[in-house]
Amino acid sequence: MPALNVEFSEEELDELRELAREQGVTLKALVRASTADQIARHRALKEGAEIFARTFHDPALADAIRAAGLDDGPAGRTTGRAA
Repeated sequence: MPALNVEFSEEELDELRELAREQGVTLKALVRASTADQIARHRALKEGAEIFARTFHDPALADAIRAAGLDDGPAGRTTGRAA
């Protein structure tokens, strides 16, 4: 199985060991789970960005906003207390 050697300072390694103890897992399991979580997070953010781009580049959305009479321009002057 492929492996990856990662260097940590003594302080970082001590913190990782303590975190692993608190979670009741081995240091290796903690690092593998953390890495898997970051990969999943990255994929989710990438997917969300792609969905956002598709949605807001859709000409039909702009037409629907105009048809609904929505205006995202600057708000007019208000009087009284701010909301």
